Amino acid sequence: IQGVPVESAGATDSLRGVFLVLFLLLIVAPLVELYVIIQVAQVIGGWETIGLLVIESIVGAWLLRAQGLTTLRRISQATEQGRVPGKELVDGLLILVAGALMIAPGFLGDIVGYLLLLPPTRALVRVPLMKHFEKKGAGRFLGSFGSAGDGASFVGTFWASSGDVVDVDGRDADSAPRRPLQP
Repeated sequence: IQGVPVESAGATDSLRGVFLVLFLLLIVAPLVELYVIIQVAQVIGGWETIGLLVIESIVGAWLLRAQGLTTLRRISQATEQGRVPGKELVDGLLILVAGALMIAPGFLGDIVGYLLLLPPTRALVRVPLMKHFEKKGAGRFLGSFGSAGDGASFVGTFWASSGDVVDVDGRDADSAPRRPLQP
């Protein structure tokens, strides 16, 4: 782009990408969902379609609760073992996305939501998502610990993006009980 600094051109492309994603999510996806609902209603009937949407919402809510509680338990176990629950946190994010997709009535969003709730298919999405986070610099939050110069580990802290350490539980690292950290 002539007369536009390089940083500005990249920001513009990024902004266009955000607007494209928002357009697809807020305009195109609901229209496609509505089209699919109408097509299903023409085949099996209106009341049957509504009943099917209600039944799959109930099953989805039950599955969402079960997977959410399992993930919370795994996050708790990871922190008790002294490791950052990176994989578990990404699973939690994907379960949250699945729940958001299943809130809106529709078959396509529910199918994607169900796929994200199933651990094997969620793992297929989690791996590239974690690689993306690591590439963007969020990998520090998803699986690595820092250590002090004398080899002592920071307890109850996470690295901030600027390199500073933020204490999230108010304990000093020296006064915390020492447990070996696992990768």
